[in-house]
Parts: sequence; structure tokens; C-alpha cells
Amino acid sequence: MTDEIDLSRLPPPEPYDEARDTAQRKRLMEAWREPPGWKIVTAVNNSYIGKWYLLTSFGFFVFAGILALMIRAQLAVPGNDLFSQQLYNQLFTLHGTAMMFLFAVPIFEAVAIIILPEILGARDLPFPRLSAFGFWCFVIGGIFVCGSIFFGVAPDGGWFMYTPLSSDPAYSGLGTDIWLLGLSFIEVSSIAAAVELIVGVLKSRPPGMRLNLMPLYCWYVLVVAGMILFAFPPLIAGDLLLEMERAFGWAFFDPDRGGDPLLWQHLFWIFGHPEVYIIFLPSIALIATMLPTFAGRPMVGHSWIVLSAVGVAFLSFGLWVHHMFTTGLPEISLSFFSAASEAVAVPTGIQIFCFIATMLVSKVRPSVPMLFAGGALAIFVFGGLTGVMVALVPFDWQAHDSYFIVAHLHYTLIGGMLFPLFAGIHYWYPFVTQKNLSARAGKWSFWLMFGGFNVAFLPMHWTGIMGMPRRVWTYDLSDGWAVLNMVSTIGAFVFAAGFAVLALNVLWPRGKAPLVKRNLWNAGTMEWAAEVPDKPWGVRSIPYIHTRYPLWEQEGLVDQIDRGEWFLPDAEEGKRELIVTDILDARPLFVQRVGGPSFLTLGAAFCLGAVFILATFHLWAITLIFGAGFVGFTLWWLWTGTSLIPEKPEKYAGRGLTLPTYAQGNRSPGWWAVFITMTGDMTAFMGLVFSYFFYWTALPDFLPSAAHLPGFGWLLLGLALLIGAWAMTTAARETLGHGHRGLAMALLIGALPVGALGIGAWGWSAYSKGLDPTAQSFDAMVWMLILWPALHLLLNWVMSLYVAARIRFGHCTPEYRADLMNLTLFSHFLALTVITIFALLALFPLLMGVGP
Repeated sequence: MTDEIDLSRLPPPEPYDEARDTAQRKRLMEAWREPPGWKIVTAVNNSYIGKWYLLTSFGFFVFAGILALMIRAQLAVPGNDLFSQQLYNQLFTLHGTAMMFLFAVPIFEAVAIIILPEILGARDLPFPRLSAFGFWCFVIGGIFVCGSIFFGVAPDGGWFMYTPLSSDPAYSGLGTDIWLLGLSFIEVSSIAAAVELIVGVLKSRPPGMRLNLMPLYCWYVLVVAGMILFAFPPLIAGDLLLEMERAFGWAFFDPDRGGDPLLWQHLFWIFGHPEVYIIFLPSIALIATMLPTFAGRPMVGHSWIVLSAVGVAFLSFGLWVHHMFTTGLPEISLSFFSAASEAVAVPTGIQIFCFIATMLVSKVRPSVPMLFAGGALAIFVFGGLTGVMVALVPFDWQAHDSYFIVAHLHYTLIGGMLFPLFAGIHYWYPFVTQKNLSARAGKWSFWLMFGGFNVAFLPMHWTGIMGMPRRVWTYDLSDGWAVLNMVSTIGAFVFAAGFAVLALNVLWPRGKAPLVKRNLWNAGTMEWAAEVPDKPWGVRSIPYIHTRYPLWEQEGLVDQIDRGEWFLPDAEEGKRELIVTDILDARPLFVQRVGGPSFLTLGAAFCLGAVFILATFHLWAITLIFGAGFVGFTLWWLWTGTSLIPEKPEKYAGRGLTLPTYAQGNRSPGWWAVFITMTGDMTAFMGLVFSYFFYWTALPDFLPSAAHLPGFGWLLLGLALLIGAWAMTTAARETLGHGHRGLAMALLIGALPVGALGIGAWGWSAYSKGLDPTAQSFDAMVWMLILWPALHLLLNWVMSLYVAARIRFGHCTPEYRADLMNLTLFSHFLALTVITIFALLALFPLLMGVGP
């Protein structure tokens, strides 16, 4: 077992036997083979999913880019009527929406899904079916949102959808609902990918790869996936509040009923400003991975880069008011957020200086990837300088909502994200396709894009200073912006020409071109150990890694991997297998089996997409039918998933290592997936808590009189019942552990009516006092805080019945009870939620001197 093995002193491998190696490879190929025909529908190999993710993301990028060219065509000359004002509003709204939600974040997830297993030296990530589910959610949601423009119902309120304009259905129309529900569905995809990537980095590292030995790319992925987990949920909470006001008239943003439009801005920018760094950091990770390769030496300041990336992530959550300096907030708030906005330049600068230092202490080989990387740093540094300018409140007051901000945003995002991504395409294209791109075409595309970009966006700084507002449809010749706008339009089309050259270079058929040699760039990271031609698994055998650049520093490693001298060189049982390791030291814990090809992920995504799409049109009956279909597909998926009881309790993994074939609790990736998902869920809930206290601070009369508060006794009774349901679920886990299957099932099923009575008591506490969510913001917040645990309790019922069925049919036993332990973890978070809600609704008013 692992506790008896010293990983630094492993026994020697068995002597190489060609016949044995051939047989092992055949079994591996059978286990990891993808089905023919409708491969995209059923495939769950992360590398394959990642490639489709990548192509689809670029498809939305092209769509958004065409919209941008249409915008520039409209603004090329004064008094232009090429497009109507309504269509123009839809163009810039969908351009920003597609770029931010359908390209910038998904492209990070696509690249990570492709590269991460290989760079970790792993077979795959722990939840390939979850990746497939996220991909289909992304595709369906993206087509729904972007396709709306072809029917004249596209959102037209800007990619930030500010209230109160967006909260009035009569004014904003169906487009806002498409934006809200479509993007909420797409955010499911982002969070699913974040869960996959976090668990992958923490639990799928090869034996020996301690945290301090992880490649920089893995650190960036971990940091950014964690940021997604804390940044996206507040927007989901805001989407929920806004849609409840639009669909049912609840009073959240209407000032006449005690609402406040600024609440939406807070919730949106709590997401929106971290998203800038969610976009920027993964692309910087690409440079941090490529630069040592072309410098021929390890990165200077590895630990400083890791710490600075964590620092940027931390500071980014304290900058959201940076976008709200002109909304009339108190000066003390402006001072704090201005200082924080300036401070984020420090950890960002550390990363840039480490890159420069690495180049200074080495002789960097010239290449197309480094050409794009150098251009990226130049553009991003310039954008960072203008960012420091707009972080100063007096200057922001002058430049806010002008084209200066448009220029700053694009210099930051295109320099910080797009150019590094193009560098990564040239660098990893041979890894993905085993063919090489044309260097000549790469140089042409770079200079066209670099020149076109600066010609397009540099003049916008001047048009902004001269007073040109953002989102303007047309302008007069007397405004003095005509020449600069024409220059910007020409630059935009030159940039598009450069991208067209890049796209042609990437998509040009290379069927007869020779395969590239293995490790074309002589890199030190593990993804370049992949075989040529590639195989459907990540690595032939999972190696022991004890250095940061194993291909440079572990002599003969590639040959050892190929000969099957490391762990899991075979697939004797015909299963897709990974090694799961512990978080800190990457000591092997157990052998995980992952699911094979399946249509269930597509079915679940399709039904969930139908729920969001049909809810847009208020077709509630059909929505419920598809909701039931989503539950059915998901339960079927889980029933045949990774928590199946293995055919034997342990297996020999090679090199003297015998590992269990099952794990539960915090040794299991499934437990960590639930923990991470519920952490994101709690973050969304904290968005509701933030909203409650925002109203309390912004509205002097937010808390009503004692006669209008929810009944304290009913709230206390509801809390007791809900905690009782939690206690019964927890007791079921312990009871099953002692072998009492029938009692465990009874406790799980008995917890359902107890929890229902608890929510019923809370609902009665509000209803009996006449709280009307359409009348006042306090009433609406009370009902929302009751609705939130009610929805989670409904999910808990489904999970409890599922686990009870697993116990009944012998799939969840005293020895193998991962399903029940995961359910218990979910119930812990639910208990924490209901305690917090009780404190808000019952104890906080008492503390403020209101109540019985």
C-alpha cells in the first residue's frame, strides 16, 4: 500500500518484454477507444472534448468579431445610417456578451481541458463526463443567445444590462430575458469546468509532484478556476433577482417600491472585475509555460510568480467599485477602491518583471510564439498604464463612459488575453495535431494584427478625451471625431485580415504533411512526452515526477514512460483508470475508474437548456417536463458513473505499488467535487446576503415595524425542523456505516417530510404577516431567502431518494458508501444556509431593536 512505499526509492521496473508491452498497449487502446460515427455526441475523452470546445469558442469569437466590424462600419463616418439604432444596440450588446461569456472564459477552459492532463502527466481529468456536459451547455446556451439577433429579439441593454432599464419588460423586451436565462445556463458550463479543473489539479497530479513542483500553468489554472468559483455565483444571484422582478414583479430594483438599481451594479461588478483577471491570468500562464522553452532554462522567480498570481486573484475581488466611481458613492469608499485598484499593479508587475528577467539571463530563440508573446506584453503594459490612470477617481470622472475606456479595455484584454492565446496556438498546434503551422504565415498574421490593433484602438484614447461617449450610434461632423473614427475602422479591418491569415493557417488541410518530431520545441514540461502519432490516453504509464521540468531534469523519462515502466501500464479489467493522489505531496491514494462514451451528458444538457429557454417564454408546464427529463438523465448518468462498486478491492499498479480501487470521503474526487460545487453555491447565497445588507445600509426604512416582520416562533420552529432533517441525514450515514441498511433508508426518507414542514413553517411566517414580494424590497428579500433553501431542499429530496435506491439495490453499502457521504456533505452546506437565513430574518432585526 502507499504508506509502505517510499516513492523516492521505488523498486526497479520489470525487464522490458516486447510481447507484454504490445498486449498492454492493445488493452489500453480498447479501454480508451472512442466510438465511431456520432463520436462528438458520446465522447468523454477530455482531449477530444477540449478540441471541440476550442473550435466552438473560436466560432463565437468570429461571430463577435463580425459584429465588431459592423459597429466600426457604422462609426466610420459621421451621420451614418448603415444600421438602425435598435440593431446597433443589439450589435454592441451581443459583441460584448459573446466576447466575454462565450469566448474569453470558455477558451481558457478549452485550452486547459486539452493541456492540463498531459502537462500533469495524467491519463485524463477525474470527471470527463462533467466536461462533456459543460461543453454541451456552452454550445446550446451560446447558440440560443447569439441566434436571437437573427430573429430581431437580441438583447440591447449592453453586456452589463444595467437596471432600471433592463428591469422593465415593457421597455427592454424579450432580449433581456434571453440574456439573463441564456447566460445563467452558460454559467453552469463555466462552473462545471471550474470543478473539473480544480479537482484535476489537486487530485490528478502524478505521484511525487508536490504542490511546489507543479508547473506554472497548473498554478494559474488552479487560481483562475477558484476565481470562477467565487466570481460567477454573485452574477447568478443577480440574474435570479432581476429575472424574478421581470417575470413576477418582485421589488428588487424599483426605487418606488424600496428597491435600488445600484444593487445590480454591485452584483454585476463583483463578478465583472475579477472576470478581467479570469481572462488575463490564463493567457499569462501560456507565456509562463512557453518562455522557459525558448529561453532554454527554468523560469526566474517561480515562487514569486505563484504568489503574485494568488495576490492578483485576491485583490481582484476588492476592485469592483472601480467601475462605479461616478454613481455617487461616499468618498471613503472611492478612496479605498482607488487604492486597491492601484495596488493590483504590484503583483501584476512582478509577473512581467520575472518574464523579462528570464529573457535577460538567457538567449531566447526567435519564433512565432515568442513574437506574439512579445507583442502581448507590449500591448498589455500600455493597457495597464491607462488602467492606473482610470483607477484615479478625478481622472475616471472625466473619462468614464467615454471611448477612452473602450480603448483601455481592449488594450488590456486583447494584449493580455488574445495575443498570448495566438502565441499558444502556434506553440501547441504541433502537440494537438502532430503537424506544424507555417512560420511565414504566422509572421504575416502577427504584424497585421499588431499593427491593425494599434491603429484601431490607439486613436480611441483621443476620441474619448475629446468627449466621444461609449455606445453612441452616430455623431455629427462638428464633433471633430470623424478622422479618428475612420482611422479606427481601417485598423479594425486590418486586424481582421491578420486574424483571417491566422485562421487560414490553422484550418489549411495538412493531410499529407509529415508528422512533427516528438517534443518539437525541446520543452521541459510533460505534455511534450505525448507520443507521435497521438494516442487516446494521456500517457502510456503514469510517471513519478520529482522536478519542475521533468523532460529536462529526469534523464530517460520519456523512454521509461513509453516502455510502461511506471504506474498503470496496463488496463487488465478494460477500464479507463487514473491514479488519484493527495493534495499536498501527491502520494498515491487509489485507482479511479472514469466513465466511457455516453449520450447521457448530451441528454442532460439538452433538457437543462430547454428549461432555461422555455422559461424565457414563460412556458412553465413544458419547462417542468424538461426539468424532470434533466433529473432523469442526470440520475442515470450518476447511477452508471464512477461510484460503482469495483470488481476487486485493490489492484497492483506497478513498481511495487498496490492501490485500492475505491475511495470515499475526502479521499475521493467526488467528495471534493461536491465540496467545490457547494462552495460556489454558498458564494451565490452570499450574494443574496450582500443584497440584504445593501438594502439595510442604503435604505433607512428597510427593516419594517415588528408587526410586519416574519413570525419569530414560526421561524424558530422551521429552523428546528430543518436542522432535524439534517441530523437524520447525518445519522443515516453513521447508521449505514454500522451495517443497518434498512434504518439508514428510513432515516433518509423520513428526513423528507421533516424538511418540508420546516420550509412550510418559514413560508407561513411570511405569509401570515402579509409579506408581499411585489410590494416592498424587504418583503421580496424575505421570500427570496425562503425560496433559496426550498429549491435546495427539493434537490436534497431527489438526492436522498437516489441514495436510498442505491442502498436498496446494493450499490451503496457499509464499505462502499461514497454516495451517502457526498449527500451528507451537501446537507452540511444546506444546514449552514438555513442557520444564516434564520440569523438574518429572526436575530438581526432583534439586534437592531426591531421585533417582539
